[in-house]
Amino acid sequence: MNAAMPVIVFDVNETLSDMSPMEDRFVEVGAPGYLARIWFASVLRDGFALAASGGSVKFSVAGAEILRTLFRDVALTSTIDEAINHVLEGLGALKLHPDVADGVRALKDAGCRLATLSNGSAQLAQNMLTTAAIRTDFEALLTVEDAPHWKPVGSAYRYAAEVLGVRPADMLLVAVHPWDIHGAAQAGLRTAWLNRTNALYPNYFATPDYTVPNLRELAERLQA
Repeated sequence: MNAAMPVIVFDVNETLSDMSPMEDRFVEVGAPGYLARIWFASVLRDGFALAASGGSVKFSVAGAEILRTLFRDVALTSTIDEAINHVLEGLGALKLHPDVADGVRALKDAGCRLATLSNGSAQLAQNMLTTAAIRTDFEALLTVEDAPHWKPVGSAYRYAAEVLGVRPADMLLVAVHPWDIHGAAQAGLRTAWLNRTNALYPNYFATPDYTVPNLRELAERLQA
């Protein structure tokens, strides 16, 4: 193992997982597909609000409550409880983005220790990584359910550092979300913004140490 390489911690939702099929889950219960993005953003909003005020909630609990609100005025094709369950079950059926498996192997081969840190359930990461036959490349699948607060609060990243037995400065967070990059940077981690869609990075957040379109390029940059 290359001691000079960072311990890489991956965000899960949208960073590793392709969440676009969630739109189909909404359509299948009679709701418009665009509600999937509103729902996910709303779950993050409420999770962040609780974290900022010293509280916490499981992603699944917040997700179910927000679905109940969103579905109140929708002509669903099933009962509201059935619709909520159908959408939430979709999270467990998500697959990895096409670049992930190859990129993970490249990072592992480069000598990096790998882990995940999600605001959601560790079981979802377990399902996806196992299906893609790369679960054994990860030494830990971490969730903020075991931390004091959700990301981007600093205690979430410090929790990961403690579990992995390293300093925050020895870790590198990989995420598609600028808010996650900023939170990690404020906690002392190095950061890599995974920008698959040629998006613009907000200038009010801490600048990432690396900006890459895929994980294989990150592996190449780290070894340069």
